[in-house]
Amino acid sequence: MAAAAVPPQHFVAVHGVGHGAWVYYKLKPRIEAAGHRFTPISLAAAGNSPKKLEEVRSLHDYTVPLLEVLAEVPEDEKVILIGHSGGGYAAAFGMEKYPEKIKVAVFLNALMPDSKNKPSYVIDEYLARTPPEAWMDTQFPSYGEPPITALVVGPKFISESLYNLSPIEDIALGHLSVRPGSLFMEDLATMDKFSDEKFGSVPRVYVISAEDKTIPPDYQRWMIENNPVEEVKEIKGADHMPMFTQPDALCKCMVEIAEKYA
Repeated sequence: MAAAAVPPQHFVAVHGVGHGAWVYYKLKPRIEAAGHRFTPISLAAAGNSPKKLEEVRSLHDYTVPLLEVLAEVPEDEKVILIGHSGGGYAAAFGMEKYPEKIKVAVFLNALMPDSKNKPSYVIDEYLARTPPEAWMDTQFPSYGEPPITALVVGPKFISESLYNLSPIEDIALGHLSVRPGSLFMEDLATMDKFSDEKFGSVPRVYVISAEDKTIPPDYQRWMIENNPVEEVKEIKGADHMPMFTQPDALCKCMVEIAEKYA
């Protein structure tokens, strides 16, 4: 990868449910080799976070590690924020809290909320369109009081849905590293809508993973129609984990975004 054709940009990236900063182990060195800075974040009770899921009861609690990073961004700088999969909601929360710190938000085959419906709308629609058998060995236990619904993906779901085209080493990494997580549906049901003034003021790019079995491309396109973005890109041959299956193509995509929105 050639050195950056624009001033170095700072990427900040969050992961999907149950995952962590570790999912970006291939993308981080590629982005850095292109001359940019890349900060992957483990959200609360995910990745290497010391918190337990029982301590995390809201989208705000979950997103605190991202909010802390955004709060430290100097006033004269802005980052490129990446949200993958369920991490689209953490990205949206960051956009709502610190829109002035974000140059562009990239929804990487992610759940992307809007500002016209209740925050849970896109997930409600996704769950309604997903047949029960598609979840395979995923479990939805509850925790805490009042109860919150957790999401615990099983080995079959990891291998055959999330990572169906991923290298065997990455499938093994997922089996070893994925933790219980949550979509925080109970919290989203009572949250205020994301606002046009804050969330809606940040330019958005959506990156479609063409072979995604978990959030199918048709649903990715439905979210784009529901909440149009500045630009749509597509990565061919990518499953739900494009950073594993197509890291070079994903890096090229991100560098193009950096050059366009610098």
